[in-house]
Amino acid sequence: MKLVLGIVVAVLLAGGAAAGGTWFFLNKTGAAAPAAAADAEPEPDAKHADATYLALENLIVNLADPGGERVAQIGMTLDVRDEKTAARLKTLMPVVRSRMLMLVSQRTSEELLKRDGKEKLAEDVMIEVTRVLNPDAARAVDDEAPRARKPRANGPVRGVLFSSFIVQ
Repeated sequence: MKLVLGIVVAVLLAGGAAAGGTWFFLNKTGAAAPAAAADAEPEPDAKHADATYLALENLIVNLADPGGERVAQIGMTLDVRDEKTAARLKTLMPVVRSRMLMLVSQRTSEELLKRDGKEKLAEDVMIEVTRVLNPDAARAVDDEAPRARKPRANGPVRGVLFSSFIVQ
């Protein structure tokens, strides 16, 4: 019985010493860490400080490859001007999704696997969503020269972010 009691006491002492040592070392560096983290924390980027994002459901589309056997699954998030624009887009989401499906289905896997193909798709998505939000502006964009058709940074959609991009 004395042997068992001695073992239990030894285990408790060892556990206490380990816990105390851990607390001592973590507490010592832990006090300095928040101060260092506060100093090292970058200020929010002014460009993204007022960002409003609207995530779209993933699109699954047959691509325009010969044979029609290639498929893309693409997740997109729109960087929109404000909450009012996001709310309006939510109301128009069936139209937006239809237009996105049409845009992606015109692409080939070769186009979408390249960086410039993805950038062109993002640009076209911005233009197409602007057309959904403002059909009158769309007519003006259609009349412009192809090089002048780039989306405007002050428009309702400021950017397109890809959250997933799978081509099979």
